[in-house]
Amino acid sequence: MDRTGRLASLTRPARSSSLTRPPRLLAAVTAAVLAAGALVASAQTARAADAELARNGGFEAGLDGWSCTAGSGTMVASPVHGGTKALKATPAGSDNAQCSQTVQVKPDSTYTLSSWVQGSYVYLGASGTGTTDVSTWTQSAPSWQQLTTTFKTGANTTSVTIFTHGWYGTGAYYADDVSLLGPGGGPVQLPAAPTGLTAGSATSSSIALSWAAVPGATGYNVYQGDSKVLSTSGTSATVTGLTASTAYTFQVTATNTAGESAKSAAVTASTTSGGGGNPGGGLPTHALVGYLHASFANGSGYTRMADVPDSWDVIDLAFGEPTSVTSGDIRFTLCPVSECPGVESAADFKAAIKAKQAAGKKVLISIGGQNGQVQLSTTAARDTFVSSVSKIIDEYGLDGLDVDFEGHSLSLNTGDTDFRNPTTPVVVNLISALKTLKATYGSKFVLSMAPETFFVQLGYQYYGSGPWGGQDPRCGAYLPVIHALRDDLTLLHVQDYNSGSIMGLDNQYHSMGGADFHIAMTDMLLTGFPVAGDTSKVFPALRPDQVAIGLPASTNAGNGYTAPAEVTKALDCLTKKANCGSYQTHGSWPGLRGLMTWSVNWDRFNGGEFSKNFDAYPWS
Repeated sequence: MDRTGRLASLTRPARSSSLTRPPRLLAAVTAAVLAAGALVASAQTARAADAELARNGGFEAGLDGWSCTAGSGTMVASPVHGGTKALKATPAGSDNAQCSQTVQVKPDSTYTLSSWVQGSYVYLGASGTGTTDVSTWTQSAPSWQQLTTTFKTGANTTSVTIFTHGWYGTGAYYADDVSLLGPGGGPVQLPAAPTGLTAGSATSSSIALSWAAVPGATGYNVYQGDSKVLSTSGTSATVTGLTASTAYTFQVTATNTAGESAKSAAVTASTTSGGGGNPGGGLPTHALVGYLHASFANGSGYTRMADVPDSWDVIDLAFGEPTSVTSGDIRFTLCPVSECPGVESAADFKAAIKAKQAAGKKVLISIGGQNGQVQLSTTAARDTFVSSVSKIIDEYGLDGLDVDFEGHSLSLNTGDTDFRNPTTPVVVNLISALKTLKATYGSKFVLSMAPETFFVQLGYQYYGSGPWGGQDPRCGAYLPVIHALRDDLTLLHVQDYNSGSIMGLDNQYHSMGGADFHIAMTDMLLTGFPVAGDTSKVFPALRPDQVAIGLPASTNAGNGYTAPAEVTKALDCLTKKANCGSYQTHGSWPGLRGLMTWSVNWDRFNGGEFSKNFDAYPWS
């Protein structure tokens, strides 16, 4: 949690020798081949099997067939390479102005992708190839320059996505005469109905489902009775927002560009009677979480533990901090008297914690914050982290741990591209440490996390340094930790503040300060999303009882303050599908756990506006 605002940013791609512009030899090679009479016939025979597969590659029909992010693409009459029109696309903020189209192809076939481009840092590539996705780029093309790359499709690949994009913070780029040459794909066949539909773990409000993959399918729809309740690109999903102790019947269909298959065989499963799937239980159905400035003072003033209002169900002590960035040795001390004249004694502090717990409250130690960078880069640091955090929990009799790693605590090494199987030591060691703590203290241990949007929802677009390098390696870096701990995680409350604009599942950018931002960011967590746009790597939805919305308590507390009326709108939309505005959620989740704020101190300073609004909210 930032004591002051801080925004992370993406960086321009490094000038790697492996990402140099392609040599301009195409014309010379073609001339040489045609000049060799013995090769003319065979060359013509080989080309006769290929076809032009890119639709509207010259952009003469505008954007027909193309989709550009954030409305970044327009048509221009100058400059053009061929015909009368070309594409102009302008990166803005965290958008790279990608324009793409999906093309039908044949399995086990070779394709050549090319385009004429103009501008700085212009990319051309193909994804979903089923083998190795490809990309080529130019650092600078003041006049028209051709980019070319080739790829081979996988054994089951029937479509690929071709794209062009620019880079963050650079000017507009131009593209024209995009071409994809290769064997044309046959008519897409309607996929078969899925088989093997199975119900997995259930809670009082959710049921997990899985099924076998269907060849040729690009997505799946899940039906609850006759109603479609969600769509996914993977072969598993969790249906949420259900009623306790109730039987439900589900079916699944497969989809592709040809349409939707018949429904699978039905499976029936029941939700639990209540309280299931709530690691670290004991929280009320709807909880208010607040950070208490316990180790430092700022403009909000010091609040004694005994004086924390009863509205707060979870109190996170801010902060436990390391003796050094890489030591793993976490220490927590009360604010010194010189800084906080009203601070209580350690004995009174511990007694007040026990009184809060007796009243049903949970008190956690929060590790990190803006100033507490923690990098568990070695197993020794991991083990020290476990022992030092355990010592704090035991000394103060706490209920659990809140992970508030910020700044450069978590980042992904180059080549670590799958959130389901992380390889970066700081990530792997943190996962191991948290699992050890959970196993040590058992089922009542409360585990929460408070990442920034940069480390979670930004993962919808970017993950780590990316397949070609150059991105900020912190993009989405919390996702492997959340995913690995999802069965042990009590609460995830992402900080919907101190954030740049983030793309939601509607592929539009959303900005802080109003209900729309919280609706879009929370919908991503409760729906799931493909990481870095890769539909083979979908971050599964979390249960609504695991999710709270993080907001600043006042204008003083952080950028992104949201007025109470807008907070109410966000809760209405997410729990009742009412007052949603322009963003349409993928469901409604009456079991949403609640709200988190930075901080208890700032809320008291602001007359309790945040907590009073929560207390007054009609959840049903």
